[in-house]
This record gives sequence, structure tokens and C-alpha cells, in this order.
Amino acid sequence: MRLVPVSLKEARGFVGEHHRHNMPPRGWKFGVGLVNGTGELRGVAVAGNPVARMLNDGKTVEITRVATLGDKNANSMLYGAILRAAKALGYDRAVTYTLQSESGASLKASGWTPDGEVAVESWNRKDRPRQDEDLFGNRRIPDEPKVRWVRVLL
Repeated sequence: MRLVPVSLKEARGFVGEHHRHNMPPRGWKFGVGLVNGTGELRGVAVAGNPVARMLNDGKTVEITRVATLGDKNANSMLYGAILRAAKALGYDRAVTYTLQSESGASLKASGWTPDGEVAVESWNRKDRPRQDEDLFGNRRIPDEPKVRWVRVLL
């Protein structure tokens, strides 16, 4: 397995096809891919601006998606690579989220720490309508709380 550059189009396509519960990310700063010996894409990691406005300070990057086909150590390789890239670009910290029901084993193993629980609520507002479902009736937001994880990059 080796790390490779990945385009937004490739990353969105991979996430759309293989992520367990999230849709492809809208935002994008950079990403990294993981291929096997034949060059087949086996995983991607995507970094973007923090979705939470209060975290969007110019020095924090959010790892918005990590998706793999389940290869051994793929998550850890992708998290490590995207954090090294973020640090090289001058970011001080990274944040990411998991569902409360997920163990976060790859995050714990790579030095992330839980930073709190985040309630899931609709972004739909009277003066700012949003759709909670896509065109096919799939919910865009999960039905359970999320855990925010943080990793200092200094």
C-alpha cells in the first residue's frame, strides 16, 4: 500500500460509493489517497475548513471524511498522511468527528483525543431553509450524537 495524491472528483466519488453513513464532502482543501500494488484506490482522506464557525480560525483544519475498503492499517495510514500534510501547510490543530456508536480506535491509536459530544440537529431554519434529505430521500444528517476529536499539530 502506498499514499498518492487524490483529486476532489476522485475523493468525492470514492466516499459516495464506499462511506458507511456520510455523503461526499462539499468543502475541500486537500486530500490523500491510498492505493494497492496494482494502483487500485483503496481509501481516501479529505481535509476542509471546519464546519463549526467557532473552530474556523485559519489555523484549524477539519478532516471531513476518511473512507477505506477495510484494508489493514488503511485508516491509520490515511490519518497520519493527512495530518503530516496539514502540519506542513502550517495548521496548528485538526478536528474530526465520529458517531457516538463508533469506537474511534484508529483515532485513539494515532494520538487524537475526544473533545466533547456534539448534538445532531437540522440546519433548517425559517429564514434559511435547508434540506435534511437528498433527492432520493436519504437523510443527510445522522440520527445520533457525534464525538468531536482534536489533534494538536505543533
